[in-house]
Amino acid sequence: MQLGTYATLELETRGAALIVTINRPEALNALAAAVVEDLTSLTRKLAGLGRDGDWPVRGVVITGAGEKSFVAGADIVEMNSMNAQAATDYGRAMHRVTQGLEALPIPVIAAVNGFALGGGCELALACDWIYASANARFGQPEVNLGLVPGFGGAVRLPRRVSPGIARELILTGRQVKADEALRIGLVNRVLEDKEALLDAAVATIEEIATKAPTAVANAKAAMEAMVGLSTAEALEVESDSFRAAFLTEDSVEGREAFVSKRAAVFPGR
Repeated sequence: MQLGTYATLELETRGAALIVTINRPEALNALAAAVVEDLTSLTRKLAGLGRDGDWPVRGVVITGAGEKSFVAGADIVEMNSMNAQAATDYGRAMHRVTQGLEALPIPVIAAVNGFALGGGCELALACDWIYASANARFGQPEVNLGLVPGFGGAVRLPRRVSPGIARELILTGRQVKADEALRIGLVNRVLEDKEALLDAAVATIEEIATKAPTAVANAKAAMEAMVGLSTAEALEVESDSFRAAFLTEDSVEGREAFVSKRAAVFPGR
């Protein structure tokens, strides 16, 4: 699969994982329009994974260049020259990125090293889960600039942590360190440093790579489709997902391997 090259992103395949590094360390990896364009292009290419059983990678890890920052936020210097319509378009472009990540048929892990503020926190929230280094800091500080979250933070943060905590963080602009982020459920794990962070994220994707690719894709899509539904509606989505999974070649192989007491070899279809 040809993913191309990008001015603001570095790509590395490590085992079954694709590591995507946002590479603007001089600006603490802020989400300039060029970064948003590159993330849009990459996400669109990854959306085709799994067609005809083609699974060249089984998960994505998103991180930031250097030790100081995952993504420090939107590019405020760039934003300061925008009018209201341009700023709105900028936010909507980032919405397409975050929705694209959620729609991918493979898991996306945010490996947060250092600052994940504003747009950086919102990018991490669009990933399936977050691993953080011990020096990570999270926050939605937009109120300090007379703004509100514009890349999905007000939508996704209350789904990741409790609504009350989300309101507190958004309305105060307060930053939380890694240990508090773990306690409130914002992150799944805290690792010592960036090297350990990436190792843990890659190891998790390697574990997922032993599972049926279509089952992982179906489960992720179903959970995303259930957001905001009533219990009855969500159960209908689950039933449809179960039926679709049951009909795959992966399911046939998985069930036959179980009965035969052998390791499954999933075809990815």
